[in-house]
Amino acid sequence: MTGLLATKPRPWDVPGLAEEALWQELELTPKPGLVDKLNNGSHRDMDHALFARSIAAITPWFSRFAALGDAHADKPVAEQLRLIRPMGMACEQAMYTATGGVNTHKGGVFALGLLCFASGRVRNVSAESLCCEVSNICRGLVARELAGRSGQATAGERQFQLYGLTGARGEAESGFSTVRNALAKWRGRSLHELLLGLMAINQDSNLVSRGGIDGMRYVQAYARELLTNGWDRDALLKMDNALIERNLSPGGSADLLSVGWVLSAIK
Repeated sequence: MTGLLATKPRPWDVPGLAEEALWQELELTPKPGLVDKLNNGSHRDMDHALFARSIAAITPWFSRFAALGDAHADKPVAEQLRLIRPMGMACEQAMYTATGGVNTHKGGVFALGLLCFASGRVRNVSAESLCCEVSNICRGLVARELAGRSGQATAGERQFQLYGLTGARGEAESGFSTVRNALAKWRGRSLHELLLGLMAINQDSNLVSRGGIDGMRYVQAYARELLTNGWDRDALLKMDNALIERNLSPGGSADLLSVGWVLSAIK
């Protein structure tokens, strides 16, 4: 798939949707364990204002990702990660500069940056074509960067060695399969419902980092219970308190919520 073969403008402004997705995620309240308009969730170094500054710093890069994908759309898909990574690192640095070194959106930069980059490569932008292109771009990423290393230097590598979790790399290589599975059950209901759907199935590395595999399973089971038995604002507030008490923050699911919002908007 190459952007150079396109004969008319692409119908979707994916960088614009990515920016709106980050604002939708931030403003969604309450979000159990996460920063929202009510509180800072399980975070002592983040608040709503910091996230707003982070979004303002990183969203100008989304159109640059798309332009880069378009400019190199004639190059083989296997070369694309090498092309996008320097820009991804520059976008992350813009985030860290705005937040004083706090990691607010690293996962979002990775996932949404890939979606924007893919939108510059495909001829016809759709949720399916973007997910397929991201999967192609990231083919072999887990094998090279997680399975192929033995030093366990990073949290992602340690989690892969201990539990087989592939984290953000695996999600991208799968074409955002967790998001697509959650969207298939969501059917356009509230964003809270989509967030719970993601929490119920996502193997969230943020939760494992904070609470081990048991912390991740606790959040998954809690979300499944609410989806099965019904939930309201009070139930979400109760879950928020429970996750804060356990220092659990489903940040990976928050990142995937933004991806899901983009894909659902295109659909």
